[in-house]
Amino acid sequence: MDIGVPREIKNHEYRVGLLPASVAELTRRGHSVFVEMGAGIGAGFTDADYEAVGATLCPDATAVFEASALVIKVKEPQAEERALLTPKHTLFTYLHLAPDLDQTQDLIDSGASCIAYETVTDAAGRLPLLAPMSEVAGRMSIQAGAMCLERSHGGKGVLLGGVPGVDRAEVVILGGGVVGRHACAMAIGLGARVTVFDQSLPVLRGLDELFAGRLQTRYATGAAIEDAIEGADLIVGSVLVPGASAPKLVTEAMVKRMQAGTVLVDVAIDQGGCFETSRPTTHDAPYYLSHDVVHYCVANMPGAVPQTASAALNQATLPFVLAIAEQGPEAALRRDVHLKSGLAVYRGQLVSEAVGRAHGLAVSQPDL
Repeated sequence: MDIGVPREIKNHEYRVGLLPASVAELTRRGHSVFVEMGAGIGAGFTDADYEAVGATLCPDATAVFEASALVIKVKEPQAEERALLTPKHTLFTYLHLAPDLDQTQDLIDSGASCIAYETVTDAAGRLPLLAPMSEVAGRMSIQAGAMCLERSHGGKGVLLGGVPGVDRAEVVILGGGVVGRHACAMAIGLGARVTVFDQSLPVLRGLDELFAGRLQTRYATGAAIEDAIEGADLIVGSVLVPGASAPKLVTEAMVKRMQAGTVLVDVAIDQGGCFETSRPTTHDAPYYLSHDVVHYCVANMPGAVPQTASAALNQATLPFVLAIAEQGPEAALRRDVHLKSGLAVYRGQLVSEAVGRAHGLAVSQPDL
């Protein structure tokens, strides 16, 4: 199969869809891989690294798309990339379509088949291609929150772990999944007082056991969340409804009652965000103030640590890439119900029910 890896063009996105080691595995099996010049630079890989494992370098994204049937990316295709998609293409990347009608419509109109990393499942019902980036984002959320708590960034001027004789920061984490668990680990490691909310008692029990009582677990009700966040210094939003828009757990009225300089980090911003006052930001301008509360809502947080993030992502995606390349997209989707869970758009048809509900669009089940 002809496989393409374009350079990522989202703001400060330095990850790469395939590492040279992954390309080597594909070329060893007889597949052709076309890599845009400079695609791996941000993640620490030169064009020579890709040539050494058998990749063909292309001068631009247009050449990559023209040469390829399977396109491997990291972030959702930007408008100029969507214009290059045709019915011959299968796109495998993060999509996050529920809050993005323009992208959804463009993908439908392209006639391409589009598989979203974030909704591919495994036998236990988990999201194995979302998990690596959730781990990275969960850890980064505390780093970002600690930075925003500094007075120069609009925060309260509070150190997460305090110092002897001085109070530690209060951190509230909404959602105890992969992002929440890793945010808890970082916040506890830095010495903060941590409260985590979830609506799954098994999740809360697991967190309590994992951290040996070093955090407070609470069942997520609206009243309990509202009570906890008013006095918090840092609030991390990490709720997820796979493929659908994130629920708004914190209203604008709640934000207005927060203390000035409180920090909100919305890790769910890719899916629309879980704070009513959230709007996507970039690494160029990562935070803003709303009602004197600092909002950090970068939609591609792991892009800031591309060496770590690209390696973590590749080790999860490569088995699926190999399956698609070896079997062809339709056969791979037929044979693997977990890969099929990621199918969002198929040859002009919207497949994802969650995305259909979000945008009021008709959904079809494709004949594979």
